Amino acid sequence: MTDRETRVSELAAQYLPDDVLERFRERADVYDRENRFFDEDLAELGELGYLQLFVPQSHGGPGLSLFEVTRLQQRLAAAAPGTALAINMHLMTTGVVKALADRGDDSLNWVFDEVMAGEIFAFGISEPSNDWVLQGSNTEAVSTADGGYELTGVKIFTSLSPVWTRLIVHGAVAAADDGIAGPDADEPAEGQLVYGFIERDAPGITVSDEWDVLGMRASQSRATILDHVPMKPERVSRVIPAGKHPDLLTFAITSNFQLLIAAVYAGVAARALELGAAGLHKRKSAKAGVTFAEVPEARTRLADAHLDFIPVTAMIDAYARDFDDLIDHGAGWPLRLVGARIKSAEAARRNAETALMCTSGNGFGNKHELSRLFRDATAGLFHPPSADAARPMYAAALLDG
Repeated sequence: MTDRETRVSELAAQYLPDDVLERFRERADVYDRENRFFDEDLAELGELGYLQLFVPQSHGGPGLSLFEVTRLQQRLAAAAPGTALAINMHLMTTGVVKALADRGDDSLNWVFDEVMAGEIFAFGISEPSNDWVLQGSNTEAVSTADGGYELTGVKIFTSLSPVWTRLIVHGAVAAADDGIAGPDADEPAEGQLVYGFIERDAPGITVSDEWDVLGMRASQSRATILDHVPMKPERVSRVIPAGKHPDLLTFAITSNFQLLIAAVYAGVAARALELGAAGLHKRKSAKAGVTFAEVPEARTRLADAHLDFIPVTAMIDAYARDFDDLIDHGAGWPLRLVGARIKSAEAARRNAETALMCTSGNGFGNKHELSRLFRDATAGLFHPPSADAARPMYAAALLDG
């Protein structure tokens, strides 16, 4: 192995040893069936120092790179997708802070200290019908006399809902008779967005108890309702223009979010291939007198899925290393980041379907791991931006100069 791959293997043994992953895989079925949070997994990850992966050595953590963490997340997701998807939101937040610090912005370094003290961070950006995502918000943010804000709105898919203690959120700064959504469908109106953190014990926060979904059930990604929730002035991170205005914070959020989400679905896709191969070895063809692992049609089906999957992990590796190395892709960054996540999610769904065909009726049963994996893979349809929302960006890069 190269030095880099040796390092990844050592990190895997340190933070996600085989015996731990086997327990996670066994519990994943229980969490799914009982539709409950991964409390035991979280406790073990905490003991292993997994929540501190991005914290720099100067603040007491290991200071891993985005490349290294995406590799670990692929390994975790192959065993427990719901656990990996949810813990992603804590890692994403801490990864954002590390990305800022790596680029000379120490304004959020207090997050590292709170992580070391045991605080759990989550991601409160997604909102109902807000397809502007980071560029706009349906949440109202009213400035307060002390320099803070009060936020009112709804955040959806808030993973780690049962346990988060700090939530990164954004909102549209309220102005008289003015809002973020403007008459031009392609650009928000004049306005500002505030980004910052709120605390779990702040007044006005209600966490929904509704989470009965198809897949990724262990993530417990419930809605969070904000009713005049205070954001302390010292927890305000940015006030930036709405719309397509580059900022280091939103770039760091996009990069960590897209690549860490991609890593989860890459892990799901890889596990699906393993289960598909096991299914072919287990089944015997009455017609051919050999296992289906020796039947050309079955081999071709699995081979095609494998062939399509290999570029996915290569994209994640390459883009994560470029991000760590501070490579400037300029306007090409969104194309790379979003593409890696979309293709990873597509591979997860395609590989899960292929594996179902390889395992036949056995995999279709609810007691089989693949049945849950197939449902978990469908969650990849709902991370922003969707393929439909992203296509105009790719078309414009080629056609609009």
